[in-house]
Amino acid sequence: QVQLVESGGGSVEAGGSLRLSCTASTYIYKMAWFRQAPGKEREGVSVIDSSGRTAYSDSVKGRFTISKDDAKRTLYLQMDSLKPEDTGVYYCAADSRVRWYPLQPPYYPYWGQGTQVTVSS
Repeated sequence: QVQLVESGGGSVEAGGSLRLSCTASTYIYKMAWFRQAPGKEREGVSVIDSSGRTAYSDSVKGRFTISKDDAKRTLYLQMDSLKPEDTGVYYCAADSRVRWYPLQPPYYPYWGQGTQVTVSS
C-alpha cells in the first residue's frame, strides 16, 4: 500500500503563488494532482511520470508547473498567477502503471488526504 502525504496548502491573494508537495512512502512511477472545489466533482490538474512526461488541464496550463524528485519520492506543484477559481482541496494521487490513462480519479488507486488552497480576490 502506497501512502501519500501532501503539504504546502494555504491562503493567498489572487495573482500570488503557492507550492504544494506530496511525499510517497515508496517510489511510484506516475503521480498526479487533482482538486475539488465545494459542490464540484474532483478534477485532474496535472500528471507526471518518471520519464519526465507531463500533462496539464487547460485551466492551469502556463500557470502551474509539476515536477517530481524520485530520489526524495516527492511530487511538487508550483502554482503561480493564482485565481479565485483555483480554490479547492488539492489531492495527490499515484499510479504504478507505465501506461497513461485519462487524468481522472478512477485511474489512480492511491490518494493523499488533501490540502486546502484558498485564493481570495
